[in-house]
Amino acid sequence: MNKFFIYTVAVVLLASCGYSQEEKEKFSHEERRRLQKEDSLALKVCVLPTLDCLPLFVAKERGWFAENGADVRLKPYHAQMDCDVALKKGLVEGSVSDLIRTERLIIKGISLTYISSTNTYWQLMANKMARIKKTEQLGDKMVAMTRFSATDYLTDRTLVGVKTKAQVFKIQINDISLRLKMLLNNEMDASWLPEPQATVAKQYSNVVLKDSRDYKLNLGVLAFRANAISDKRRQKQLKAFVKAYNTAVDSINRSGMEHFSDVIQKYCGVDKNAAKALPKQLFKHAQRPSAADVSLARQYVNTL
Repeated sequence: MNKFFIYTVAVVLLASCGYSQEEKEKFSHEERRRLQKEDSLALKVCVLPTLDCLPLFVAKERGWFAENGADVRLKPYHAQMDCDVALKKGLVEGSVSDLIRTERLIIKGISLTYISSTNTYWQLMANKMARIKKTEQLGDKMVAMTRFSATDYLTDRTLVGVKTKAQVFKIQINDISLRLKMLLNNEMDASWLPEPQATVAKQYSNVVLKDSRDYKLNLGVLAFRANAISDKRRQKQLKAFVKAYNTAVDSINRSGMEHFSDVIQKYCGVDKNAAKALPKQLFKHAQRPSAADVSLARQYVNTL
């Protein structure tokens, strides 16, 4: 039963049974402490409203984390920067991210362990009103991205050897949902978007200038703080987490993403039409990122 509901009922009962204000406050304090303790013992993971998180969303919705004996709590954010802060402050044990960001955190002294790569990719969407058909036309245009991230790297790599008539302006828009809105509202000339946001942009006739998959690399990653999963209890939780994650992957691949349209709509904030229009893709069992992708990210971070 929903803990908030239980807590609300308890407060109402206290109010109706003639308890003193001091007794009510004591109950409230004790209840908060109990909930905080439960949260501290749970395995907490930052997620974004992006399709690479679908196995996590499905495992949570279908109860597979709990079924495998793990209290996993997904902490939703709209910006990678907020996920970084949660990791650094120890508010969560793990986070969905990309190798550019995680390697930068490691350089800054945050010890991380890679649990799995993810199949996320980004597309550089050009605003249809800007009439940009190729990357050479990005001169004097604004490209929405996030600093110290995969989209930062992709912007730089896309512009290698490209001659533009003027400077390309990299504009930091951390919130993924806001980045999409600014493109649709003609406030940005181009924007790097993951799925399902890229599909939404296409539905409004915006143009794909570049696809990160063209570079044959895989920068999406699921990382955990090394010290947060070092004890036996956490390792047991992580084992159950990975088992539930793989079960979700198998279910998605077997049934198809359209079977989980309701989950995509709920967690990614898109409508039914967008969820239905998503390109088909297969998810992989939890497996660590390749040494080549990690090395590429590390080399890039060292140049920043």
